[in-house]
Amino acid sequence: MNIENRIYMVLYPNTALIASQFDPETFARHYTSGSSRHYSGKVVFAEIDPAYRHDFFDIDAILKEMRPHEDGRPKATKFIASYRVLEHVALSAIGKLYISTQEGHCLGLERGEDPASRKEAIRIYAEIAPMHMLVMSRFNPHEFGAYITDPTNHKSAPKQFYTQLNIDIPEFLEEFEANPFQPSPIPSLHPSTIRDGYLELMAKPDKKSKGMALDSNLDNISYRLLKHGFNFSAKGESIFYPLPDQHTIEAKNLKFWRTM
Repeated sequence: MNIENRIYMVLYPNTALIASQFDPETFARHYTSGSSRHYSGKVVFAEIDPAYRHDFFDIDAILKEMRPHEDGRPKATKFIASYRVLEHVALSAIGKLYISTQEGHCLGLERGEDPASRKEAIRIYAEIAPMHMLVMSRFNPHEFGAYITDPTNHKSAPKQFYTQLNIDIPEFLEEFEANPFQPSPIPSLHPSTIRDGYLELMAKPDKKSKGMALDSNLDNISYRLLKHGFNFSAKGESIFYPLPDQHTIEAKNLKFWRTM
C-alpha cells in the first residue's frame, strides 16, 4: 500500500492543522464517525500543499512522527496546531476544499471564478472561520471579505472563511408579513430578527453591516441554502470555491446530494 502524508486545514467545526495518512474521503468519514472523539455534524476542510512551511507551525517535526500502525493501517490524524491556524496559512498554499455531510459523504471543490453579477441590495453571510457570526450586509462578497479582514476594523481577522446564503430577503419578508407563522429560512434565526435587521439597514444607508447571530452554526444550514460557494479573504487577496449546481452534484455524487 502506498501511504502518503497529507496536511489538512480543518475549518469547521473547529480550526486545526492536521497531518494525516488518510485520503480526503476517508478523513471526512473518520472525523464525523470514525474517531473515539466522536463528532456528529458537518466537516469542512482544505488540503494544504505538503511543501508549505511557516515558522508558526512545526510541520517537519510532526511529519517525522507520521508512521503507519504496526498492522499497516495508515495514521489517521496528528495535530500540528489548533490555534490561529488560518491566519498563518498562505492562501496560495490552499488546495482543494472539501465539504462533508453529517453522514461523512464528501464533496471536493476546486478554485474558480467568483460570479460578477450579484444584484442583491442586502445579503446574509455565514462566517465560518475563525469568526463565525451570521451577518447581514450591504457589501457584495468581495467587499465583505475586504471589510472583515481590514485591520482598522475592530471586528476583523487577518484572514476569514465565509459563505453567502441564498435568501431573497424582500421576498421572504413579504411572505412573513402575509403569514406570521412563516418559518425562517435559517432554522437558528427567528424571522423577526431578519426583518428588523433588514429594516434597520434600509433606514440607515451609512450602516454597512449588522450582526444577526453570534454563531452561524453551519450544522443548521443546509448546503442547498448556499448562494454560490465559499470565499477565503485576506487583506488585498481572496480566493473562491464555487459550489456546483444541485443537478451536477446529484449526477456526480448522489450520496452527498441526498444528505446535503
